[in-house]
Amino acid sequence: MAGDFKLDTAVPWGRNRAEYTAFFDLAGVPPHRRILDCAGGPSSFTVEASRLGHLVVAADPLYGLSKDDIKARIEESREAIAAGLRSAGHRFVWDAYGTPENLEATRFSAMKHFLEDYEEGLAEGRYLEAALPDLPFEDEAFDLALSSHFLFLYSAQFDLDFHLASVLELCRVAPEVRIFPLLDMEGERSRHLPPVIDHLQGRGLATEIRKVDYEFQKGGNEMLLIRPV
Repeated sequence: MAGDFKLDTAVPWGRNRAEYTAFFDLAGVPPHRRILDCAGGPSSFTVEASRLGHLVVAADPLYGLSKDDIKARIEESREAIAAGLRSAGHRFVWDAYGTPENLEATRFSAMKHFLEDYEEGLAEGRYLEAALPDLPFEDEAFDLALSSHFLFLYSAQFDLDFHLASVLELCRVAPEVRIFPLLDMEGERSRHLPPVIDHLQGRGLATEIRKVDYEFQKGGNEMLLIRPV
């Protein structure tokens, strides 16, 4: 989204379970898995997946804020994102959403669902204030760790050392890690991806770039899958 769509830092913007299923190829994941959604933001995946029997925890520094403060942060981000989508619409594949208005409606439906669950979810431990690269979990506390629209996407804002430390931390807390997308905010394959993969393979981990059934950023239809060899 070069020159047209620039964000100085990560913004709160929610996705739903159906989108996560497509991002991360989750259709074959059995129920009752322990799942971490890291940098989950105001997505509804955690509440939706929890109600289907998965044991899901979302971690994000956003969860240190009150419900009203999160609502305010979402509204602050809304116009910048909408303006970027309008000016850089040619950089996206609109098949799934049709129009920017439909996309925004999908996003706000997910965020509404999250906000409705937020206070109860905090009390029940579904949402935990935490930030990469230091997570407050035991080794292999989860079966699967997911990270959507944070690592690699914000490559200009977060350097290679941050990416390496963050991915290794996800690998510490779960034996399987999935990260989507692999493009940066310019719509290009993240420059951090090759050295991250090299480092992981050097540590004896298996990596796979897997094509998924989702593409909104043009070319953004791949995730990184990391497992033990």
